[in-house]
Amino acid sequence: MTILDNSDQAGAPGYHDLTPDGLPLGKVFAGSDLQLGFEWTVTASHELLEMLGDPDIDLTVFVQPDNSSGTLYAYEVCDACEADGFGYDIDGITVSDFVFPAWFESFRQPSSTQFDFQKQIQQPLQLLPGGYIGVFDVTSGTGWHQVTADKTFRYDMRPRLGSRRERRRTPRQHWLRTALATKTGNAGRGSEGRA
Repeated sequence: MTILDNSDQAGAPGYHDLTPDGLPLGKVFAGSDLQLGFEWTVTASHELLEMLGDPDIDLTVFVQPDNSSGTLYAYEVCDACEADGFGYDIDGITVSDFVFPAWFESFRQPSSTQFDFQKQIQQPLQLLPGGYIGVFDVTSGTGWHQVTADKTFRYDMRPRLGSRRERRRTPRQHWLRTALATKTGNAGRGSEGRA
């Protein structure tokens, strides 16, 4: 995890990615967070939790409501409840709320279990205001896009301004991994796992 001043991706105060060797890499842009009115500690904990939950950025959950349709959900543990206002404090430091595996279990009944750490989510796959999740509708074949809390679909591949992350899932052979800084101090930019 690296904490930097300004974002290297437009509108992204943080993201997680893979190094050229396939190891998890997180970037948090504290200056960009502050400019957007966010707590950088929420971004840092968000990225750390998602790196721990899906270090290869390739896990999904398949929800199949019937025999002829289904949706893949990106296994992102903080996106559904990512807003600073849904976070909580540890010793005076605000950190990100996160969902439990039950959030991805569509068979669960509302209020039947705890879906997130802060107990703000009441049913599976519920998105809190400001939240979103990357989905792939296997029936329509529209590719990866985001569903937001207001149930709108986002198909653009650029992060929305103020978004902590923009999940873009592409086939692994098309990934451009983040290059580590060389001895001259130059660093490349990756295109996967953006926030």
